[in-house]
Amino acid sequence: MLEVKNIQKVYNGKTVVNIPGLAIATGETVGLVGNNGAGKTTLFRMSLDLIRPTKGEVYSKKVNVALTEDWKHYTGSHLDEGFLIDYLTPEEYFKFIGDLHGLSAGDVTERLQLFLDLFNGEILNQRKYIRDFSKGNQKKVGVAAAALSNPEFLILDEPFANLDPSSQIRLKNLLKFLRDQKNMTLLISSHDLSHVIEVCERIIILEKGQVVQDMATTENTLQELEEYFTV
Repeated sequence: MLEVKNIQKVYNGKTVVNIPGLAIATGETVGLVGNNGAGKTTLFRMSLDLIRPTKGEVYSKKVNVALTEDWKHYTGSHLDEGFLIDYLTPEEYFKFIGDLHGLSAGDVTERLQLFLDLFNGEILNQRKYIRDFSKGNQKKVGVAAAALSNPEFLILDEPFANLDPSSQIRLKNLLKFLRDQKNMTLLISSHDLSHVIEVCERIIILEKGQVVQDMATTENTLQELEEYFTV
């Protein structure tokens, strides 16, 4: 589904991402973990052609993302609130996303049913612009919009951030549903080790822009990660 080859990103002479090779297969659920400044968001932005690598290429279904926009039709993503059109209400924003994907108003309403548990009565019919919601509720809007079109590939940067514990659990269950029932390929970064391990079958540790560990999720993964990050 996604492959990076000899990718580097350099800012002001400092290399912030340096990955010789990394591949994510169709149907895989991959968690990207690392401390702040590890390069996770930069890698995501290059994967979505929001920024160009200094060196190397990113391929989606074996096609360079910098050379075509075809991958956008099967890819959903939410990195931060900058992805939102915050002067719209959630309903207006979901309609906008639906229009982009050729969904009717009825289609959008039907697909939003999947996210009602995550919304917990705090998103729809509030008569508020997205900019007036809390950061946590903006995150819910962004995640739902990213998954609204049932993309084959879903990329989420820190989806659990700013969510209260109940919302984190609801989101975790939603992601597991998308993985198991919708067969989405998931690439998720998170500082919440326990949730990302429950959702993802593979964990990649990024440190100073480099992949330092790439492991299959097992019953010992959480302990291994905690030991790694407390050394």
